[in-house]
Amino acid sequence: MTEKSIIAGVKIKQRKQDMDYEMEELKNLVEASGGEVACSLVQELDKYNAATYFGKGKVEEIKLLAEEIGATLLVINDEVTGSQINNIEKVTDLRVIDRTMLILDIFALRAKTKESKLQVELAQLKYTTPRLKGRGIELSRLGGGIGTRGPGEKKLETDRRHIERRIYEIEKQLRKTVAVRDVNRKSRLKNNIPIVSVVGYTNAGKSTLINTLIAKYGVEKDKEVYVYNKLFATLTTENRKLVLPGKFEVIVTDTVGFVSKLPTLLVESFKSTLEEINYSDLIIHLIDITNENLQVQKSTTEEVLKEIEAADIPMLEVYNKIDDSNLDYDGKTGTYISAKSDINVDILVGKILYNLFGEEGTYELNIGYNEYEKLQIVENKTEIIEREYLESGTRVVFKTREKLYDRYFREKKNDSEF
Repeated sequence: MTEKSIIAGVKIKQRKQDMDYEMEELKNLVEASGGEVACSLVQELDKYNAATYFGKGKVEEIKLLAEEIGATLLVINDEVTGSQINNIEKVTDLRVIDRTMLILDIFALRAKTKESKLQVELAQLKYTTPRLKGRGIELSRLGGGIGTRGPGEKKLETDRRHIERRIYEIEKQLRKTVAVRDVNRKSRLKNNIPIVSVVGYTNAGKSTLINTLIAKYGVEKDKEVYVYNKLFATLTTENRKLVLPGKFEVIVTDTVGFVSKLPTLLVESFKSTLEEINYSDLIIHLIDITNENLQVQKSTTEEVLKEIEAADIPMLEVYNKIDDSNLDYDGKTGTYISAKSDINVDILVGKILYNLFGEEGTYELNIGYNEYEKLQIVENKTEIIEREYLESGTRVVFKTREKLYDRYFREKKNDSEF
């Protein structure tokens, strides 16, 4: 049976805040966690109430409203303290969770791999630890419903030392996965294959775009990434190798989706996953053009990139889902595509190639018969237009891009590469 809930938030009068958007997003998060939103409330205050977050009268109002509509859960739009939750629960007789607990719950629901399960559990435990004091609430007390998923409440008692020991164990296990990822990353970097990370708000279509690219350019076309029309469908970093037109190899990376007020604990726990973005040569910032709050979503993604120190990496702004939009985007900055319908994806690929490898050009080289490596690079990495065998070697005319030509063929003073 779906749990009926009230969602509620406080708007601080002096603060610029789009509460309509935040509350709509909170509603979507509750529904993504399997709940039903029966009512939405916002109170304007000069500052948060230290004891109950809301004003005293609003807490009483929530109690009466819950009795009237049969709600059993209150979801608060901000992260609040354990004592605030405790005080509200005493007055309302409702189970109370905050936005952070709700997002942790969804992450626990979506986590499939061992690493993502550990990352979510770590965030849950770090969230729980400071809230143990004074609440007197056991981790097993909730029993079921939204905000109760994940290994924390099932396996652990509210013993701080036990929790700290478990945190230590998880962090130790995660360090091992980081070491494996470092080895894989070094291998990719050693092969000099550029990395393109696709980032953006949750549900912007990142995995759909990557699957469209795999279908057209993938080395292993059967290795699609997971796609589902729901929040935080992807919690792992997925890497796929593509060979783009002109024989240009790239690694494309799918990443965790973002959301406004993404809990700091989750960013910390998933830092090793998110830091894959830092090794990118190019970032594709995918934006859902059909969302009326796309500016908020765009800013949210940019803030997370700053937080993980990836804001200086070259980036393409790409607006997705144009087949579902009536917007006239002619002349506007950015790239406009439909990943699902493969509209303008070739234009995006052209921009990726330009950013990574520069302008396309036609080049001519005379390669001596003893310069096997140079000839092999031309054959494997360029498009040969003309080949002529001469006494001194092979004359080749080929198409490639300037950065690849500079790297392999431009004469250098101390050139020992060939």
